[in-house]
Parts: sequence; structure tokens; C-alpha cells
Amino acid sequence: MIISRSRDSRLKCPDGIRTGTGLSGSGEKMVEPTSKLIPILREGVNIVKMILFKEMKSYLSDRYADTNAGYVAKLTGAIINEVFGTPNTNESFTAFNRDNKERIESEMAGIPDNFGKFLTLATDALRIQFLCDSLEGLDSEPALVRAKKLGILMMEREIPLPKTFMETVRKLGVAYKILQPMNIHEDLSTSVH
Repeated sequence: MIISRSRDSRLKCPDGIRTGTGLSGSGEKMVEPTSKLIPILREGVNIVKMILFKEMKSYLSDRYADTNAGYVAKLTGAIINEVFGTPNTNESFTAFNRDNKERIESEMAGIPDNFGKFLTLATDALRIQFLCDSLEGLDSEPALVRAKKLGILMMEREIPLPKTFMETVRKLGVAYKILQPMNIHEDLSTSVH
């Protein structure tokens, strides 16, 4: 498994994530697949994908200035989807991927060099996606294996706790204008009766 192992070789998983032992790293009861945590974490992964899409689209727009914006958007989407193992199955997108396979793979291979400052974020999102998929009986290990081969997955990095991952994603989502800033006064007034 390509998640991460601690120095004592036990799998390091965030609190509340099932490891197969029935207990999380903190000894607390495990999250059931019907938990509200999974959709929240998946939303965080999608926000990371949007951030990566924005950064990569900007880069590719300059790199392929001789093409139209629609091409660059499709290329960017294809790259992000391939990295996360979630290709778009719509025929127009599968045809695009087939016709541009070499370019997609070439750009994926360049991610560590061209987007190095985003590798930590991509690593965390890939691992969170893997954990969510595992809880729902899906196998996304091929995406981790591919990310590792491409140099995108930072093996030495610890798996983030869900709370830490979501806090990071929220801050970046606001900074990239994907999310609205939270108004603490509104949140307090609705939670305190």
C-alpha cells in the first residue's frame, strides 16, 4: 500500500479512518462508510483539484498560446483527472484523451518540476481520496501508484488528519476565490441558541 508508513512500519491513518483493525490511531471508534465525514473530505479533494486546475490552466495557457482556451481547459482537466484516477467518461472527453495521450502524459511527467509547490497538497488530496474510496469499497490504489511513479506523491509525508486537511483546503479555497470566507459571527449565532 502506498499511503505512508511510520518509523515503526505501522500504517499511519488519520483519527476516525478505518485501517482494518477497528480502531483509529488514537484508539477511537472507526468512521462508518455512511458517516458525514466522507462527503466533506471528498469536497476537500475536489477543491484541491480546482486549485490545481486553476494553476495548471494558467501555466498551460502560456505554454500552448497558439491553441484556443477550450483546448487548454480540456487538456488541463484531462491531466488533473488522470492524476486522480477519475477520467471523464463522456465520449467527447475520451476522444480528446485518446487524441492527446502523449501530450497529457508528457505534462503529467512535468508536474513535479512545474508545480513543485503543490506536491504536498496533491499528495494529501490523493491520500484522502484513497481513504474515502477504501471506506466505500472502491480501489483507487492505481492512482497512488501512478502518482508515485510520476514523482507527484511525496512518500515521506505523513497522512494528514481530516481536520488539518480541511483547514488547509478551506484557507486555500478562500485564497483562490473558490470558497467564501466564513463569518465567525454568523456561525456562532446559528450554533448558539
